Amino acid sequence: MDNNNTEDLNRFQIIRKDARGCFVETKSDNFGIGKVHLEFSQYDASRLAGQRQTNHVHIYIDVPEFLHLAHEALSGALHMRAQQQRANNDSKPLLEHLGGTPAHKLAHFGRARPDGMSLSRIVKLICGQRIDYLFVADSGPGETDAKGLIVPKFGRAPENHVSVGLSWRNLNELLMMTKTHYEAWLSAWYMAEAGVLSARA
Repeated sequence: MDNNNTEDLNRFQIIRKDARGCFVETKSDNFGIGKVHLEFSQYDASRLAGQRQTNHVHIYIDVPEFLHLAHEALSGALHMRAQQQRANNDSKPLLEHLGGTPAHKLAHFGRARPDGMSLSRIVKLICGQRIDYLFVADSGPGETDAKGLIVPKFGRAPENHVSVGLSWRNLNELLMMTKTHYEAWLSAWYMAEAGVLSARA
């Protein structure tokens, strides 16, 4: 791959955190529609180049929800909540976000699933045992309910599963860098809008 193609692929990358055989990165390419894009990848380094990826999940979280999580982490409230859950042997996720793409949109974009179902995507932040946190992303078949929510239908067997172990410091860095980039993007957007309004005046 030449340098230009590499630059194109990484143009929207904000920060990447690696764990053993996997990583999670945040991207700015969906800020314009109010989403933070998280890309989870798992790979097998023993495979040939170009064939190493084994699991891959794209997650899109609404900006307010992401900023709330960042605020919780940076204020220490999230880490205190995690300590309390560990003390109480409480295994519920600290964050759980359900999303995905409805079947009709998949068909519209020429990416319909063979089973005709929607694509469900779930991300969870949970307390780890050997490391502070696990950032877990799953995807697989889902069904769209009456409220438009895509309900996962893969049980405990997702088609794609990536679990990235993060220390509390790495989690803070991931959230803080992404928050800072969003705020910079938002400032630039307001400046551009002000320029448009001035030109029309």
